[in-house]
Amino acid sequence: MREAIQKVQGDHPFELFAIVLLPDHWHTVWVLPPGDDRYPLRWMRIKEEFTERWLATGGTELPQSESREKHRQRGIWQKRYWEHTVRDEDDLKRCVDYAHWNPRKHKLAARVRDWEWSSFHRMVHEGEYDIGWGGTDPTPGWDAPEWGE
Repeated sequence: MREAIQKVQGDHPFELFAIVLLPDHWHTVWVLPPGDDRYPLRWMRIKEEFTERWLATGGTELPQSESREKHRQRGIWQKRYWEHTVRDEDDLKRCVDYAHWNPRKHKLAARVRDWEWSSFHRMVHEGEYDIGWGGTDPTPGWDAPEWGE
């Protein structure tokens, strides 16, 4: 995954502000260059780069429906993604907290700090979070697909 992201960042710059990788999906918070809103291009390219590498190293994909084949969608990724443009500092905090809380939400980890594939650890090191953060849901009732964006 890292190589795919770095390749796309080289071609279409963005800062990966926060990331949490889960078994069946992931959450990211990006900072794009001023005036650039090409999220779809970056997602498409990351998926393409990852898929190429995944299949070349023996990775497999799920069977594809006729519709997925028609739209050139591989059996690795969800069909859709949700994007949300951060409006202010409070919204940024809510987005990052939501991402970091996700392993607990899905019962993949007993504590946020127990989930290895998360920028939470970098942010603890940077002083943004206390290592014990996340004992309770920091964004109750707030769920990404329901943002309406």
